[in-house]
Amino acid sequence: MIKYIIANSNKLSSMKQIIEQAIKKVLKELKLPEVKFTVEHPENMAWGDYSTNVGIVINSNKVAPSQSKGATFKICAKLKAEESMKKLASEIKVAGAGFINISIQSECLITLTNKLLKGNWEKPLKRSKIMVEFTDPNPFKEFHIGHLFSNIVGESLARLFISQGAEVKRACYQGDVGMHVAKAVWGMKKKNWATVIKKPLADRIKFMGQAYALGATAYEDSSADGEAAKKEMEVLNQKIYELDESVKQLYETGRAWSLEYFETIYKRLGTKFDYYFFEREAGEIGLELVKEYLKKDVFVKSQGAVIFAGSKYGLHDRVFINQLGLPTYEAKDLGLALAKFEKYPYDQSVIVTGNEINEYFKVVLTALNKINPDLRRKTKHLGHGMVRLPEGKMSSRTGKVLTGEWLLDEAKQKIKTAFKSSEAVAEAVAVGAVKYALLKSGIGQDVVFDFDKSISFEGNSGPYLQYTHARAKSVLAKAGKPEKGRTLFTDKVRPCHPEEEILLRTLYRYEEVVAAAAEELAPNQIAEFLYDLAQKFNGFYNKHRVIGSGKAEPFRLWLTQATAEIIKQGLELLGISCPEKM
Repeated sequence: MIKYIIANSNKLSSMKQIIEQAIKKVLKELKLPEVKFTVEHPENMAWGDYSTNVGIVINSNKVAPSQSKGATFKICAKLKAEESMKKLASEIKVAGAGFINISIQSECLITLTNKLLKGNWEKPLKRSKIMVEFTDPNPFKEFHIGHLFSNIVGESLARLFISQGAEVKRACYQGDVGMHVAKAVWGMKKKNWATVIKKPLADRIKFMGQAYALGATAYEDSSADGEAAKKEMEVLNQKIYELDESVKQLYETGRAWSLEYFETIYKRLGTKFDYYFFEREAGEIGLELVKEYLKKDVFVKSQGAVIFAGSKYGLHDRVFINQLGLPTYEAKDLGLALAKFEKYPYDQSVIVTGNEINEYFKVVLTALNKINPDLRRKTKHLGHGMVRLPEGKMSSRTGKVLTGEWLLDEAKQKIKTAFKSSEAVAEAVAVGAVKYALLKSGIGQDVVFDFDKSISFEGNSGPYLQYTHARAKSVLAKAGKPEKGRTLFTDKVRPCHPEEEILLRTLYRYEEVVAAAAEELAPNQIAEFLYDLAQKFNGFYNKHRVIGSGKAEPFRLWLTQATAEIIKQGLELLGISCPEKM
């Protein structure tokens, strides 16, 4: 879906596009057939900055022998003579396997990197409107680690889309009706909720957690008392849905406490939502929608309920209105699609949830396609994996699910214990450690969260990248900070050592990585690039003096500044802040 937007947008020319256009021109001049070829970075940086397989494709394309004979060398020779390539490339040559490798002039790489430092790059999603729905915690329940993962993924995607020029709205959908609410409200009544009204938020949230646990336990109790409690909660559920006066004040108070608590976590994670949607309002829209399309045979009645026969489409059947006449989650998600579009007429809607409901969403989106094909086309569901500890579970010794806040607090405490740092730095490093650990793998994969590896200042971790940034900033501070908006280096100086060369030929790729990460909904590509960049910078830093290096000093300071800025930009796309000192 995101690829559809990018494919239909106006794009400025990048180095890769210049090379592609030059190759197409050469093929035409040589009267060779138009073929699909690739222009990619070779595995080994020593082979060049770009490599194309156009000659190999021509030779295997069953063209006349007179045409294909020596095609690779002919294309290579013609490319060298192309005016655009003369300005861009320092070397173009045929590799042993039949590839054409292209090395870019150092001056071009420096110019491009300077543009990146100022944020002056392609905006393929310019004028696109995207809504990202993520986090989606339920009031009256805990903010668990699944909500934390969803928030981290959704926030990073939102930032990636913005980096590509899109207007992005962040949305959060919350379950403020349903049996989980009835259980919590029942427990709050039993525990006398009036006793905590004036207490601090933390105490009120703790009270609500205990109330929900009381209600959930009673609901599962098979004794006579348990059955009586279960019936009370079912009646309470209906009253909450109807906003009955007998329960309205308690319900709205508890709901407000939950929402206030969630905001403290969003602030900590650096997320600010533009829209909040609730099951109560989405349920009303969805209920009427299902009733309307029941008459059009999109839905059918079954055993007193209304279902969507997903089995007709290779999926499974799901209930959209239950036997009590109430909308289910499925109907609410249909109503939500319409409610979101009415609030913000988007070009694309991305929904981030745990992948345990991937099959559920296949059914919901198939039903949406029958009702509103245009909204279905604009909607993309993205399921992320589960988070586990090395022991294979994500629960406390009591068996209760651990909260997202617990994970952040535990990481912070371990950092404060292991390293001497201020409260602010410990918080930034802890949040960064958790976010990076969850984003560095592909979104659909489960994550084994290892505290020791995640908070380490060595290896592939958020703190390692933050520390590399702080190290670079320390060097720049000693050298004297440049004026705002001006780069340290402007002279045409070529790198003299392999470590300088490698770093220079890595920095410019950042733009391509960000574009690919946004297009493929893959923040892990940013993480992979930053880790590689940090390793190369540290290799350069450990081998060469930056300050007091004579003629090389301006160029090395520029490499240091560029590295610091790109690491900072990249981490910000992952939702991670960079302390200046660590």
